[in-house]
Order: sequence, then C-alpha cells, then structure tokens
Amino acid sequence: MTAATDPTRSALIVRGGWDGHQPVQTTDSMIPFLQDNGFSVRVEESPAVYTDADYMGTVDLILQTNTMNSIADDELAGLQAAVLGGAGLGGWHGGIVDSYRDSADYLHMMGGQFAHHAAKHPALRTGEQSDNYLPFTVQITPAGRAHPITRGVADFDLETELYWVLTDEHNEVLATVTQPARPWDAWHRPVTFPAIWTRQWGKGRVFVSTPGHTLSILDHPDVRAIVQRGLLWAAR
Repeated sequence: MTAATDPTRSALIVRGGWDGHQPVQTTDSMIPFLQDNGFSVRVEESPAVYTDADYMGTVDLILQTNTMNSIADDELAGLQAAVLGGAGLGGWHGGIVDSYRDSADYLHMMGGQFAHHAAKHPALRTGEQSDNYLPFTVQITPAGRAHPITRGVADFDLETELYWVLTDEHNEVLATVTQPARPWDAWHRPVTFPAIWTRQWGKGRVFVSTPGHTLSILDHPDVRAIVQRGLLWAAR
C-alpha cells in the first residue's frame, strides 16, 4: 500500500456493543492502516452519528464493530442513505452481522445474519467463550481466487467461532466455512456457509468477514490482510 501524508478520504468507525468482541481494541488496531492509506478517521461510540446527514454525505468508508446493539429508525435511515449514495460499509464478525437483530432492513442490506455458532462436546464445556472455539478451514472460492480482496490468499485454518449465517444469493462469496455434523448436534449433515463476502447496495459496496472474534483472530496474517483489502475495496 502507498502511504498518504494528507488525508483525502473520510472513514467513520462506529463501535460498541458486547465487550467480548473487543470493539475498542480491534478498531484501534485498524486506525493506523486507514490513516496510512489516506483516510481521516472519526470514531463514534454509538450509531447516533448516522443521523447527521451532512456529515454522512462526506464519509467514504464506514467501519462498524457494534455487536448485539439496537439502532433507531432515523439512525438506520441515515446509514442506508450513506451506503445507497456510495459510502462503503465494512467490518468483521458480530460487529457487522450480529449488530441490529431487530432490523430487517439492516439485515437486508448486509446480506447475512449470525444465527448460531456450534460448541465443543458438552463434556468439554466450561462456560467460557472458548466453549465455542472450533478448528476449521476458511476455503477461498473460485470467485475469491480472482477477487482483489482474496486473490493470492490460500485456504487457511483458524480455531475460533465458526459463524452459522443466514444469507442470500445476492452476495459475491469469496470464502466459505463448513460446519460438520457431530453426534450431539441437531443437524444431520455438514453445512457450508459464506465466511467472507461482498455486496453491492445502491452505489455503495458492502464487505463482511465473519472471522474476527477478537484481536488475536484479527491479527492472524490472512484475516488481517483480507480485512484491510476489504475495507479499501469497499471505500468510495
């Protein structure tokens, strides 16, 4: 990437919600990258900023990390208007696809919604987050091998939450994950889900990476490379 000394574009970070996803630590880790790539960065701790139509009209990239929170009607309208007008929207994990569960319009724009993450065998669970950490492979799709976000990235392994997502075919899926069926599960065959996707929404671009549960996962070299490329791709 080429560093820029004078910011030429505007990035808005909206963060909050469940602390287990480390919204402050993860977004703070991304600020220097955005600044080095020519963005001035504004950080907000709630979606209230989405109601500022004059400001939102100047935003080129919205990075949201806001898990299990709520959004008011006027806040959502402002976010939708910005994306429809050409602002990029991107993020990772629950901060982007487990944000506003009660908003059908938000879910429609995102193209995917967290529904579940499978857990370890019942006998191995301790009541901690790690109960849901499973080993799996992120598999780059044929479309992903040609896409600038994931081109040159090989399939890679993680041990973290594997997101079971509800989704639709309007997405361009760049990578998938597969949840096996184990003897104690309710489902009876392996199920494959999108893990990384893009979506065109109006004039705006949407980017989602379901890997990114905590800073340690975001710091995985392949995850960070994909997220960084995804944010640049999404930006106006």
